[in-house]
Amino acid sequence: MTTIPAPKKTSPTIESRDQLIASFAGGEKPKDAWRIGTEHEKFVYANGDHHAPSYDEPSGIRALLGELEQYGWKPVMEGGNAIAMSGPDGSISLEPAGQFELSGAPLDSLHETCAETGRHLEQVKAAGEKLGIGFLGLGMWPDKTRAELPTMPKGRYAIMLRHMPRVGSMGLDMMLRTCTIQVNLDYASEADMVKKFRVGLALQPLATALFANSPFTEGRPNGMLSYRSHIWSDTDPHRTGMLPFVFEDGFGYERYAEYALDVPMYFVYREGKYIDAAGLSFRDFLKGELSILPGEKPTLDDWTDHLSTAFPEVRLKTFLEMRGADGGPWNRICALPALWVGLLYDQSALDAAWDLVKDWTIDERQALRDAVPKLALNAPIAGGGKLRDIAGQVLDIAGAGLSARARFNRAGDNETGFLDPLREIVRSGKVPAEVLLERYNGAWNGDVSKVYDEASF
Repeated sequence: MTTIPAPKKTSPTIESRDQLIASFAGGEKPKDAWRIGTEHEKFVYANGDHHAPSYDEPSGIRALLGELEQYGWKPVMEGGNAIAMSGPDGSISLEPAGQFELSGAPLDSLHETCAETGRHLEQVKAAGEKLGIGFLGLGMWPDKTRAELPTMPKGRYAIMLRHMPRVGSMGLDMMLRTCTIQVNLDYASEADMVKKFRVGLALQPLATALFANSPFTEGRPNGMLSYRSHIWSDTDPHRTGMLPFVFEDGFGYERYAEYALDVPMYFVYREGKYIDAAGLSFRDFLKGELSILPGEKPTLDDWTDHLSTAFPEVRLKTFLEMRGADGGPWNRICALPALWVGLLYDQSALDAAWDLVKDWTIDERQALRDAVPKLALNAPIAGGGKLRDIAGQVLDIAGAGLSARARFNRAGDNETGFLDPLREIVRSGKVPAEVLLERYNGAWNGDVSKVYDEASF
């Protein structure tokens, strides 16, 4: 949920819907310019008592951001507070309760992506050692109530925190208690975007299953393997979900723009401040009839901001975001982009992946998505069998796609090794949450605090 505001002074006013559609077409890139942008969040905790540090406390989130300036990161300010950092490795931002996110730079290879991740983790760990704080790689806080968590001084989050309880029972949990890994990928044309979007949506439940890593809530097993994914089922139905229309004939930029126009607004950003527009209509804004800014029409930057407030399983901006995975440790941060780059960046792999899922019905796709948070790889799939029955095949397709890309490191290795953590999950038959639950019921003797030793970076 990266939220570094763009400047608004020079952004063109939207005069027609053609500009909305053109914004997506503007993301088209030739294959040799396709890049990989990896985003990953982690929980921050105090080493002594595992509490989540507030923004202003000594050794809190403000201090953590300040420590990173020595590595060339520059603060991004809002209301006199540093709320993000910008630098050569992309941007660092704060999620609502202080979850720490790196939104990596667009890079050519997974080798570069994993090196970027390593630099970031080394920097935050060094800062954490000085401040007495640690970082936890899970999909959900294992032991914190909402009331125990701080909130960050970001204007858009204040608006969202007020609005979430009006539209779903778990939106505050999504904001305050979850972490994810995501990857952003390019497309060459509208047709290429459509096929990648469809494969990404159909196989997003597999990513959720392989990365399932949120089995605890408030110190106890919660009955799910990816509770983070379950939370999205009742966050806000107007801006989440599997988007059945993506699989309909005629889907493309225009249809996604129509969907986005029907997503209720959260805010408008003007002169360094967020104006509450929660529940209002961007269609009214286009007509100059937004009640909070009468007579004013949106800019293209307003449209970009609005697109960032839709949260489907796959999201279109000027690139595609794969959004289904729980947060996790270093090697799985590198494994998520490996999965999707392998499937989507080689045409033969993309075709093979689509052949695997193209005959699933809308209802079958939805049933799989609904089952995965609880069952992970044991979720039933269309035609009989379980998700685990195709997991190895999908990884083989991804591996072939990565081999075909032929991106090598200095040692002469291609990118296929980044899939190894996922191959081990399929080989063992146990997703990360199942391993944690085994330890909770065994060696941990029911003490969930042991997860801080197990899952910290």
